[in-house]
Amino acid sequence: MAERGTSPTVDWPARPDLSLALNRMGTFDWDLDSGQMHLDPTALEVFELRPEEFTGTPGGLRVRIPPGEEARLDARVAQALKDGRSHYGAYFRIRRRDGAMSWTHIQGHILRGPSGRPYRIIGIVRDADLDPGEPGARSERDEGRRRMTGVVERTTAILAHARTVNDVTDILKDPAALGHLGAVSIMLGVVDGGRVHLVAEGQLGTYVPEIEYTRVDADLPMSEAVRTLQPVYVTSRDEFERRYPLLWRYIEPLSVRSGVYLPLIAQGRPIGAIGLLYAREGDFTAEESNLLVALGSGIAQSLQRAILFEQEHDLAEGLQRAMLPRSIPAVPGARIAVRYRSARMGRDIGGDWYDVIPLGEGRVGVMIGDVEGHDTDAAAVMGQLRIVLRAYIVEGHTPGTAMARASTFLRELETERFATCTYAEIDLTSGMVQIVRAGHLDPVVRRGDGSCHRVSAAGGLPLGLPPRDRSGTGSGYPVTTMELHPGDALLLCTDGLIERPGADADTGMREFMEAVRDGPTDVEELADALCDLVGDSGTGDDMALLVLRRRGTPAPRGGGPLRQRLAPGDTDGPTLARHLIRAAVAAWGARDLADEIELAADELMTNALVHTEGGGQVNLRLTVEGRIRIEVEDSSSALPRKREAGDWAVSGRGLMLVDRLADEWGVEPKGAGKCVWCEFSLPVASVVATADPPPALPVPPG
Repeated sequence: MAERGTSPTVDWPARPDLSLALNRMGTFDWDLDSGQMHLDPTALEVFELRPEEFTGTPGGLRVRIPPGEEARLDARVAQALKDGRSHYGAYFRIRRRDGAMSWTHIQGHILRGPSGRPYRIIGIVRDADLDPGEPGARSERDEGRRRMTGVVERTTAILAHARTVNDVTDILKDPAALGHLGAVSIMLGVVDGGRVHLVAEGQLGTYVPEIEYTRVDADLPMSEAVRTLQPVYVTSRDEFERRYPLLWRYIEPLSVRSGVYLPLIAQGRPIGAIGLLYAREGDFTAEESNLLVALGSGIAQSLQRAILFEQEHDLAEGLQRAMLPRSIPAVPGARIAVRYRSARMGRDIGGDWYDVIPLGEGRVGVMIGDVEGHDTDAAAVMGQLRIVLRAYIVEGHTPGTAMARASTFLRELETERFATCTYAEIDLTSGMVQIVRAGHLDPVVRRGDGSCHRVSAAGGLPLGLPPRDRSGTGSGYPVTTMELHPGDALLLCTDGLIERPGADADTGMREFMEAVRDGPTDVEELADALCDLVGDSGTGDDMALLVLRRRGTPAPRGGGPLRQRLAPGDTDGPTLARHLIRAAVAAWGARDLADEIELAADELMTNALVHTEGGGQVNLRLTVEGRIRIEVEDSSSALPRKREAGDWAVSGRGLMLVDRLADEWGVEPKGAGKCVWCEFSLPVASVVATADPPPALPVPPG
C-alpha cells in the first residue's frame, strides 16, 4: 500500500464529474490491493443496481454480467496489466432486471507505482445502447462499431480453441459472424511455398477451382496482401475490374461491390491471407480498418497455432507408426486383421501398439498394449517395450515369464510410465490358447455360431509397476488357457475403442460386444465395423485393434498336437504343461482320467529335466484310435529302463508308476535324443461324443 501513497492528489474514491453524469456516464474506482470497488450513483444506474445490492467488490457485478462476458472482460483487464498499458476499453453485455441483454462500454485508467506495479484502476462506464449526445436515442454509428467490436472479440476468443486448420475455417464460415461483420463472403488462403492455397471460401458459393492454388506474385488481391504485408482495399466494382482483371470475371456475376484482403502475419512472416467481400460500396473508415486488422491478427495467431498442431501431430503420429510393425505376417491356419487410429489432438498421441509373432510349428503369438500418457515419449517407450517383449517371446520364454521380464525392463527404463498389455499364444493345430494379461482389457471371443463372450483371464499388475510378490518365486503373471475352435475369432483392443464421451465404460463395452456379435465374419470387414463405432475423430484417445480368426472346419474333438517347451531350471514350464494337459483332457471328454494322465506326464517331464542337460519338449495329442498320447522328447540318447526301487529310495519309481497308470508306454530314438511316450484309452462314451470346450482357468504363478 506504500506505493499508493505516492499519488496524494488522487482521493479514494475518485470524485465523480457532473458532466459525466449528465451524459449518463458513471465512474468506478477499483483498489487492486484491497479488492474494493466503488461505483457512483450513475454507474449503479447503468448496471441497474440499488446501492444496498452492491457488495463493494467486482464480484458484486456478477448478478448483471453473464459468466462468458465476465471472463472476456477479466481477460482484457489482465492483458492490459500484463502489457504495462495505462488504459484499456471494452464493450460487454449485461443482463437487465427484466432479463433483456444490453451493451455497456467501459474505459479504465490504470495507476502504477514507481516500480510499475498496478495498484488502482479509475474509469467510466456507460450504457452503449444510448448515444451520449442524444439521451434515449439509438446511435447507428455506435451500434455498428459496438457490433463489429463484439464480433471481432468473440471470433478471436472462439479461435483460441481451434486446434486444426479445419477448425479455423469452420469458425470463419459461420453465417452469423459474416452477417455481423457486414460481409457476404469470406475466403482464407494459406501460404504453401511460393503459392497461396485457398482452403476456405463460403457463403456466396464462389469457390473456383482455377484459383484454388495461385502464385504469390500473381496479379490477385490475396497474393498482393501476402507480398506487401499490407491490407488491400477495393472500394467499388470498377476498381475490381481495373486492378484485378484476372479476378473480375469471377466477381462480376456476384452481388459484390467492395472487399478487403488482410495479410495474416505470424512472427514477422506471412502465413496466409483472408478476404472479405461486401455488398456495399465506399471507403472503409479508420475504425473499420483497425477492427479488421485486429481480426486478421487474431486469425493469424490461431492459424499458425493450428498449422503447428497439425505438423506436430503428423510428426508424432509418424514416430508412432514407425514403432509399429510395418506389415502383418501371413500365418498358416489363421486370418488376422489389425487397425490403429491416432487421436486428432495436436501432438497428443498415445502409446497404443499391436504385434503378431509367428512362432513356428503351427503357433502364433499376438499382443496388444497401451503405454500410459499421450506424447512422443509414450510412443518411444511403446516401441522399446514392444520390441523387448517380442524378443523375450521369440527366445522361447513362457508367456508369464516374458511378461514379467518386460515389466522389469520398463521399470529399469526409469520413465515413470506404466503400460497395460495382453498377450495370447495360440496353437493353431490344437486350438489351445494361453493368455497373459497385465492390467489390460479382457479379450473377447466370437464363436463360429455367432455367440461371443469376454474371456475372464487372470491378470497381473500393469507393466512397470513393482511386483506384489517380492520373494522371487513366480512370475506374477498367471496364464489362462482356453480352446479356440476352427471358425472362432479372438479379439484384442485398447480402451480407445471402448470409451465413449459422457458415458461409462460399461456402455462402450456393451456396444462393442453387440457389434462383435452382429458383425461380419470376415476379419477385415469386422475390424472396419468395430472402428466405425468411434468414427474417424475417435474419443480423444488412440485406438488399436487385433482380430484373429482360426481357419478350418470343426474336427471331431480337435485332436491336434499340443506342444510345450521344457527349459532347464524353468519351474513355470512343467506347471503350465500340467495345466494345459488337464484342460485338453477335459475338452476331449476324459475328465475322470485327468489325475492319472497329469501324474504320468509329470513323471516323464521330471525324468527329462533331472537326467538330461538340455531340457526337452512335451507333446499331447489325440490319436486316430481314440487314445490320448503324451510324448516327452529330450536330447539324451541314453534309454531309460524300468527298475524296482528299494524301500528307502527317493527315486527310481517313475517308469514303474507310468507303467501302472498308462495303457501303453515306450521309448523311441529321435535324432540325437529320444522320445518317451505313454497312451491312455478314452472311455467309449467319450470317443463318440463331442466334447464341450474347457473352461478358461488361470495357472497359479510359479
